[in-house]
Amino acid sequence: MISDPEGTVLALFAAFCRIGGCVMVMPGFSTARVPLQVRLFIAVALSMAILPLMWTDIHPQVAGRGHTYIYLVATETVVGAVMGLVARYYVLGLQFAGTALSMLIGFNPPPSSDVLEDTAESQLTSLISFTGVMLLFMLDFHHVIFEAIAQSYRVMPIGAGFDPQGMLITLANSLEQTFMIMLRLASPFVIYGLLFNVAIGMVNKLAPQIPIYFISQPYLIMGGLFLLYLGIAAMLHLFAGGFVTVMRGG
Repeated sequence: MISDPEGTVLALFAAFCRIGGCVMVMPGFSTARVPLQVRLFIAVALSMAILPLMWTDIHPQVAGRGHTYIYLVATETVVGAVMGLVARYYVLGLQFAGTALSMLIGFNPPPSSDVLEDTAESQLTSLISFTGVMLLFMLDFHHVIFEAIAQSYRVMPIGAGFDPQGMLITLANSLEQTFMIMLRLASPFVIYGLLFNVAIGMVNKLAPQIPIYFISQPYLIMGGLFLLYLGIAAMLHLFAGGFVTVMRGG
């Protein structure tokens, strides 16, 4: 029997604020293809699952807070959103790498509807970003985020207040690590595009009367797609391996 119904409801809602803020922006759950009701039910289910485990960390901090409970709700929502943004930045980094990859190999068809969001993206970028998100779910890496939420009550106790400087440092470190990992993923295509275009430019200088650019474009795309065929497995392997690194670093 619940001895403190009011405190239990307040503790559940406090847990929901941090978890709901994370689910609201984390990759996969925050896409336009997932209905809002599904996100709400996922956040409520996670809150009810985590509350008994974190009861000693949450309930004493919310009982008898009075008007300061509103401030606690706001800070908990921001803390959860920052944790979700760390993972979202990593997936957005893969989307950025896919866009750069498409430009470097000359594969620039008219953009179409994205698989995950209500935005226009090239087909290759949509394929890479969707594959990355699907790979994270197949390897249960969303459990890493849920575990990080549970462990965050020890690192950032509830009711301890909001540290904007620490949050900005966390996001900046995540962006730095994400950029370096995505640069490693796209580095073969950067080198390929640079060498190919330099070689074509030299050939064009030797024979300016020949439209080398239009002649070389199919070979640039063919070579880039063949390079993608050979390196897509290693690319996704490095992407999956760097996810835990970014989450722990963030």
